[in-house]
Amino acid sequence: MADGIAVRYFAAAADAAGCTGEILALDPGADLGQVRTMLVGKYGPDMERVLSVAAYLVDEELTRDLARVAGDEVDILPPFAGG
Repeated sequence: MADGIAVRYFAAAADAAGCTGEILALDPGADLGQVRTMLVGKYGPDMERVLSVAAYLVDEELTRDLARVAGDEVDILPPFAGG
């Protein structure tokens, strides 16, 4: 894998980022708070709004704990409309 953390975006997060995924130049030991800070800095208020209600999928665990270590891959999952 390339150096960094692979992030995949879904629904409104993909809209805010303008893509469905990328590699962030962060050490896999970084926490989700650092991932969030980088994404808000890169994409601005639209991403900040999405992340304020999003959950993160890390190692098959759904979390909102920003102190959680990000690891190699993070999925950003905003609330989905409907069922």
